[in-house]
Amino acid sequence: MEWCDYNLEVEGTIPDEINGAFFRAVPDPGFPPFIEKDTYISGDGMIGRFLIRGNRVDFAIRYIETDRYLAEKQANRALFGAYRNPYTDDPEVLGVERTVANTTPIWHGGRLFLTKEDGPAYEVDPLTLETIGKWDYHGQLRSRTMTAHVRIDPGSGEMFFFGYEAGGLATRDVAYCIADRDGNLVSEQWFEAPYCAMLHDFVVTENYALFPVFPTIADLDRIKAGGPHWVHHNDQPTWIGIMPRYGKVEEMRWVKGPNGLSAYHMMNGFDERASGSSLVHLDLNVMESNIFPFIREASGVDASPAEMRASLCRWTLDMNDLDKGWTERVIGPPGDMSRTAAKDQCRPYEIGYYACYDPAVGPPVTHSVVGAGFNTLIRVHVGSGESEALALGPDRSINEPIHIPARDPAHEGWLAAVVDTHSTMSSELWFVEAGNIKGGAIARVKLPFRLRPQIHGWWVPQEELDRAAVKAG
Repeated sequence: MEWCDYNLEVEGTIPDEINGAFFRAVPDPGFPPFIEKDTYISGDGMIGRFLIRGNRVDFAIRYIETDRYLAEKQANRALFGAYRNPYTDDPEVLGVERTVANTTPIWHGGRLFLTKEDGPAYEVDPLTLETIGKWDYHGQLRSRTMTAHVRIDPGSGEMFFFGYEAGGLATRDVAYCIADRDGNLVSEQWFEAPYCAMLHDFVVTENYALFPVFPTIADLDRIKAGGPHWVHHNDQPTWIGIMPRYGKVEEMRWVKGPNGLSAYHMMNGFDERASGSSLVHLDLNVMESNIFPFIREASGVDASPAEMRASLCRWTLDMNDLDKGWTERVIGPPGDMSRTAAKDQCRPYEIGYYACYDPAVGPPVTHSVVGAGFNTLIRVHVGSGESEALALGPDRSINEPIHIPARDPAHEGWLAAVVDTHSTMSSELWFVEAGNIKGGAIARVKLPFRLRPQIHGWWVPQEELDRAAVKAG
């Protein structure tokens, strides 16, 4: 549903320097699907925006007018079939780009993009939320897909990104790309992954790019037969591809790891030189198998998320001895949707944030893209492994938190997240002191109804929105 409202009710006080836009990517089918039991993440993409100027908060949400959305809008009915399977579509839309652009808002070079890793990004006007169109760097990008997760170096302003299935459906092709701080594509290199995997996220350090590959695998013959795009293989190995971040893909080295692991989101990566070793660290939320219910069902994995071993882990590779694989150290409790401050990306860092489901807080509630709602917010010191938690109670679920920096570098900033209350079917935007999450919300923005669960979000300061508006004008 497209909707807007102004000057929403605020309980508490939002700090004056929180001034800008919190963008949210949300799936929401424009028309009732004709595929039974299709996944929530097949829904049409919507861009939501909280525009925040102190205690004045406005909200708006609009559909991303993808080729797929416009085709169905013209037909006034659903035309596209199962998740990432064009062979289940209505013949009327043969050859129509089918991405829904519903996973991540990305801000770079003064432009706002919406991405969903199975197709091109779409550019959106950050002021009106109108869809501008597909984004391919003025025809320069050859990859057919763009990842839902990018890494932006806080020093250089460069954006590092990739596309998997870059050459087409179920191919092993991966395109590794770099855009400069102004948004110009300066590099695109292709390589082949060990198998066609759901390569959802990656990390970049000051010296390396790391591509973790987990055995959730696509098979073209299965897809053509109308079957699921993804099946998780617990008997297949995990891999990490690592190369110099400004190097050639021919320098890629593949490191083999344990069978059957799964991870969707990486918190960060960084380099360290210690005792004659050249270490590269990768912090990520690791599970013993795939967490998505529809993928577990297709894979014959009979386990609930609560039964799976999972942790926030640090994987460490020694560049002088990659043959020995990587070591693992648990640095936090199970969870997902990891975030750091933007200034800490690609660098050694201390603090991270993420959401988790703590069974001690209450029984699981149906919510979010993985089925069970997160009922706890975590702040973790990644060096010591010490963490603190904000438990929301059994009736609430938290969406992915985003970090908002403070002007004072001694201040840790704030976290903002939409919190849903199930018994009242309502949503609020919470602001929490990042350095004191146990203190709870310092301000709550009240919505008149419950919002759709978000996948990912992005914070854009007002000064950057203003610069983009001047540039566009």
